[in-house]
Amino acid sequence: MSPVLVRPVREQLEHDRVIRLLQTRYRRRYEVGINVGAERTAAVGTEPSAIYPDLVMTATDRGHRLQIVAEVESSESVNHLEALSQWRPMAALRADFHLYVPAGALDPARRLLTEYHIATSELWTYHVIGDQIRFTLAQRARPERRAAAAEAPKRPARPSTPTPAAGARRRQSAARTTRAAAARPTRSKAPAKAARKRPASSAGKTSRVQKRK
Repeated sequence: MSPVLVRPVREQLEHDRVIRLLQTRYRRRYEVGINVGAERTAAVGTEPSAIYPDLVMTATDRGHRLQIVAEVESSESVNHLEALSQWRPMAALRADFHLYVPAGALDPARRLLTEYHIATSELWTYHVIGDQIRFTLAQRARPERRAAAAEAPKRPARPSTPTPAAGARRRQSAARTTRAAAARPTRSKAPAKAARKRPASSAGKTSRVQKRK
């Protein structure tokens, strides 16, 4: 139950019924703790600054990392005081924040979220028809992973200017390449061609002398 609101009995029963139904739906993927009525059994954080969302979902592995917090509102609890005291602290947690409001309170909820700059991962509406409760996804945003972004190591930027050691290595490599090229013997093809042509020329002259004789 919200610490700033006392709901009518009928509305409180409907509110708690929605919480238990969501607990059943999410239990397949998470460990789900709930706070119904005046109970405070599932906390996020430690006292005196602990927060008690309606649903607290943690991972099923050994780490039990917080994944989702969800808050279920009734028609009377979609107001400025609830948005500031409940929605804003939950949206600031390192977890996805899901908000469930009655279908008729969707527009007021959106105005409050926009006015106070409160980010929700998912905004749902619910509608009670007899014994059934129907849920409709009204808005979904990309889940914010501020914790992962903060913990990710930053890669150091490469220097834009070469270091003195790198420049010296490049100059030494260029000098070795130049010396190797200078020491390599060069072959001239022109003399060989001239040597091959001379016999042919002298042979031609001898044949012409013989013809004259």
